[in-house]
Amino acid sequence: MATIQPFQCVRPNRELVSRVAALPYDVYNRKEAYQEAKKDSLSFLNIDRPETQFDESMDMYDEKVYQKARELYEDRLADGTYIKDTDQSYYIYELIMNGRSQTGIVACASIDDYLNNVIMKHENTREEKEQDRIHHVDTMNAQTGPIFLAYRSNEVISNVVQQVKQNPALYAFTSEDGITHNVWKVEKATDVATIQHEFANISQIYIADGHHRAASAVKVGLKRRKENPNYTGTEEFNYFLSVLFPEDQLMIMPYNRVVRDLNGLTKSEYLKKVSDYFEVIKEKEAVAPKTKCTFGMYLDNEWYLLTAKEEIASQKDPVAALDVSILQNYLLNPILNIQDPRTDSRIDFIGGIRGLKELERRVATDMVVAFSMYPTTIQELFAVADAKQLMPPKSTWFEPKLRSGIFIHEI
Repeated sequence: MATIQPFQCVRPNRELVSRVAALPYDVYNRKEAYQEAKKDSLSFLNIDRPETQFDESMDMYDEKVYQKARELYEDRLADGTYIKDTDQSYYIYELIMNGRSQTGIVACASIDDYLNNVIMKHENTREEKEQDRIHHVDTMNAQTGPIFLAYRSNEVISNVVQQVKQNPALYAFTSEDGITHNVWKVEKATDVATIQHEFANISQIYIADGHHRAASAVKVGLKRRKENPNYTGTEEFNYFLSVLFPEDQLMIMPYNRVVRDLNGLTKSEYLKKVSDYFEVIKEKEAVAPKTKCTFGMYLDNEWYLLTAKEEIASQKDPVAALDVSILQNYLLNPILNIQDPRTDSRIDFIGGIRGLKELERRVATDMVVAFSMYPTTIQELFAVADAKQLMPPKSTWFEPKLRSGIFIHEI
């Protein structure tokens, strides 16, 4: 059963929260991070990507870089940008995008639940991506980017959340990308106890987004346990910062694909091979798939609708049945020779938030063919995790992104 703890939060001064809150560190490449950090010295990106405080020739993994993150954090505590609550509590975090609201609970999850698979994963992590965040968390003595967790909807928790949302918000602001962020503190001890009790009766929680952040937080916790052999399990390093959303609140967007060439095939040869596995219909407008097992394809300034043939669309295995798997197993691999999409430089991935125009733009510049996807559902994500299987890379794109810097958990 899940251990989901209230915690003593470090959070921004109310007047400064809109300046502090930043998109996650990993949505920016290095050049973009430098440009973004320059916009506001209080943006949490300056702490999350501390290499931005140095000349671009600096090794971004140098020890001085991580020390700079800690120095900036201490400066923000000293000057009142951040305040530290005196009690342990949960927070309610609502994000509104294009009129659609999703609301989660900010809390700390147990590293033991992660290790024992109460917290379910659906992605492998890469050690080189973990090492940076391990060093960042360990040097900061704090977790600063919440893990995006999902759980099957619970009526009792939902009722508490709705009651808390009737109170005046602790924070309410709209970020420059148009996302509205509202935060409430769960003040009543009875509400805190109810939330904690209800999560204790939930057998499985799922990582929706943030596998590398979660793995890094857990590894720092295990490191601290080795350094403190008499640990009791109650120390803060035994828990990691999370925002937990019920499944019915979440929206997954498609993760589209673009490929650099047709693997030496002419257009007619390629289309003939595709028709072995898919029904191919030319369309007059851009194709955003409306149902599972259908795909948009943009080639030579024309859009096509691809529909997987019945024997392909009727698969029962939870991974093989994913649309991203069908495209990989019946088109990208056998026809275009994209054998490992993790490492093949001929393929790129475009988050659905960028729209179909971005696919057309890429084909007009550096790619030859693009594929628009039907989004993976949260139920498919749960099914893969429950089967203890892994999703193919770039299967899900969650929007809106949780902001870093609003909630900090010191360890």
